[in-house]
Amino acid sequence: MTLGETTLDKRTGNNVFTLRPKERVRQSVEPIATIYRNLGTSSAEQVVTRALTELAITMASLAAQVQAHDLEDLGRKLRRLQRMAENIGMISLGAVAGDVRDCLEGADPTAFAAVWARLLRVAERSLAQDCIADQTVV
Repeated sequence: MTLGETTLDKRTGNNVFTLRPKERVRQSVEPIATIYRNLGTSSAEQVVTRALTELAITMASLAAQVQAHDLEDLGRKLRRLQRMAENIGMISLGAVAGDVRDCLEGADPTAFAAVWARLLRVAERSLAQDCIADQTVV
């Protein structure tokens, strides 16, 4: 994970460290390969595209719910996100969704906020086409 950079504050002359977390995401090719082997290229592309779209919609829905401070049923929805991510080989996304759920169930608002921010970063990197080079495939 890249943390950030140090710059000089021209006003005070002090060094300032700016945090810019940038995490590598881990993915497994095996679930997608299995889908392609079982369904063939054309059908598999449709299934994978639909799964990625559903994952993005679920993540957007969760983000709106958390932003509205509506925690009702959030644990169940996080578990669904975790399963969806695991089913298509998004190891990091599934693991962090589970971590957020653990923080929610532990009633730890500070940990929840920190791990939620991490989930947003991992989801963005997992779903963004331009971040493929920063992903570790296992």
